[in-house]
Amino acid sequence: MKQTSKISQDVNRAATLLKKGALVAFATETVYGLGADASNPQALKKVFAAKGRPSDHPLIVHISDASQLSLWAKNIPDDAWKLAKAFWPGPLTLILERLPSVPDEVTGGLDTIALRIPKHPLALKLLNTFGSAIAAPSANRYGQVSPTSAQDVEEELGESISLILDGGRCSVGIESTIVDLSRAKPRVLRPGKITQEQLHSVLGNTLDTPLKAPKKYPGSKPSHYSPKAEVILSSWDNMEEKLEISLKAGKKVGLLSPHLPNKLFNGVTYLSLTQDCEEQAHQLYHLLRQADHLRLELLVVVMPEDSGIGHAVRDRLRRAAGLGHTEDII
Repeated sequence: MKQTSKISQDVNRAATLLKKGALVAFATETVYGLGADASNPQALKKVFAAKGRPSDHPLIVHISDASQLSLWAKNIPDDAWKLAKAFWPGPLTLILERLPSVPDEVTGGLDTIALRIPKHPLALKLLNTFGSAIAAPSANRYGQVSPTSAQDVEEELGESISLILDGGRCSVGIESTIVDLSRAKPRVLRPGKITQEQLHSVLGNTLDTPLKAPKKYPGSKPSHYSPKAEVILSSWDNMEEKLEISLKAGKKVGLLSPHLPNKLFNGVTYLSLTQDCEEQAHQLYHLLRQADHLRLELLVVVMPEDSGIGHAVRDRLRRAAGLGHTEDII
């Protein structure tokens, strides 16, 4: 009972701080978010300043109920309601046409807005207590590895945040799937736990599958989710060759792989990545941060299978290596 009371007190305090224009970090099922009142331009500017994020880069607005879509978006298509019914609360972000009343700071000056309902009970409790929408990108410096624990947030942005709501390790571990519904045909802009197969099951053949998109959206930077080490992507077949080349560079080298190589290399730090795709997503950012803590300078990564959520893990690793959407990695 004391623990429940403590959580309620922290959530009440967080809601009060948000109403005063302060920044609050909180757990979601994907990653920790850096939250601000979505209707307060001055508070939103603090988000960009804390992250070092370009002001023309849109934020994701978190709401607590699908009925609130009409408070932020217009011309909402039927597909949006279908997806909301199927996957909310959950790791899915919808991009819709914005209402004129939405602050430009939320949308990066675009004519669209990104919205989702998080599934984490602490995030939902905060949204309901606050009583309005919370704009929340990941609680890390812009372009760097997203946080999946309260400790990650404290290490990176602790001095910029009034309160961190600790909800434990994030269960999904990578950012939400983003679907653009502002155009004639829905399009996936960022892969995530909600896969294209799942989206197809709801939308049928109306889903446009190409991932390249001309406009900005949350997480659209080609180099993103990056540790301090240079990330070198590899297949299993040429992993040993890339390790040998990396060691010759005279730098501190690590290997992130579900298997150890047949030949063990002196001077290589091994980071174990499970073979299960769901668990790979859950572990990924924790392991990339571990590489930073170990002061690795080069990190060779064996890419996971391109199926299910593995597609999203591959996307994050391409961004970590500064390769954007390209598959020409090995």
